[in-house]
Amino acid sequence: MEGTGDLLNKKRKLENSDEIVDKCPPVLKNFKDFNINKVIAENPRCKTATIHGQIAGEDAVVLLEKTAFDASHLGNYLSELTTLNNTLKNDIYGTYDAFPPLIENAIRATVIHPATEKHIKKYTDQPCYVVHETPELYTNITLPLIISKQFSIQWVYNILGKKKEADRIVFEDPDPEQGFVLLPDMKWDCKDTRSLYLVAIVHKHEVKSLRDLTADSLPLLNNILHKGLDAIKERFGVPSSQVHVYLHYQPSYYHLHVHFAHVQCEAPGMGADRAHMLIDVIDNIQIASNFYQRKTLTFTVREEDDLYKKYKDSGYFDKS
Repeated sequence: MEGTGDLLNKKRKLENSDEIVDKCPPVLKNFKDFNINKVIAENPRCKTATIHGQIAGEDAVVLLEKTAFDASHLGNYLSELTTLNNTLKNDIYGTYDAFPPLIENAIRATVIHPATEKHIKKYTDQPCYVVHETPELYTNITLPLIISKQFSIQWVYNILGKKKEADRIVFEDPDPEQGFVLLPDMKWDCKDTRSLYLVAIVHKHEVKSLRDLTADSLPLLNNILHKGLDAIKERFGVPSSQVHVYLHYQPSYYHLHVHFAHVQCEAPGMGADRAHMLIDVIDNIQIASNFYQRKTLTFTVREEDDLYKKYKDSGYFDKS
């Protein structure tokens, strides 16, 4: 069985690998060639649906989301341009299905293509289970899986190298040790600041998640916190008192990144089982440099996740 040293060596090789080839598929103009396989997730409250299908014979995942109202366009909805179909009328109360003009009917579509089996599983609704990850469980179960099952994060390197999305960058500190790139998350349309959602991606490659943070990370974390909030206030006029700044554990990809979300934004992963406020992370590390190497961290795993299967095979869930 491989020791931690062997795993860390593999981790470093993975971080420095140049073997991934950037194969960027063409920009879609419509969904004419999209063949639906099945709806793999839907959320009536958030008005979202996720579909698995194929484009040109390759797997694809499409996330559909109703966009927020633009207050400056409300006149287009409340005019003769909108047709109404009455569904209920009782005295002064009436409900209608409203069909606004085409220009107001946009739906945000996020396309992952070609999608791997991991992507399909990631976006499929599944039962969830709670894990209390001790340092020993991290070393023996989580870390080996992270190393062996790492998602391709070439898209992250594309952003850091200005190969993609350079025009979307809100702020950058190019310092290789303490620097980061701040840009809007794909879930935000950059219109309504109440749904503001940005991500800071660090230039440094060695730090993967909360578990790797120590006192040596404090200059980087403080830099992200203060410069990120300053940039958001300058660009979008949103003060720091209205922004949540946090890390996910487990993260969706293992290259350190920090989320900035408006306090009124119902951003995914804001629950106590995943979000760790950056100001608290900094404070904890100031108390003890190895705080996150010693702490038991709680998170949820989904039934089709490889991590769930590893914990299940270890007998972890048999104890609950």
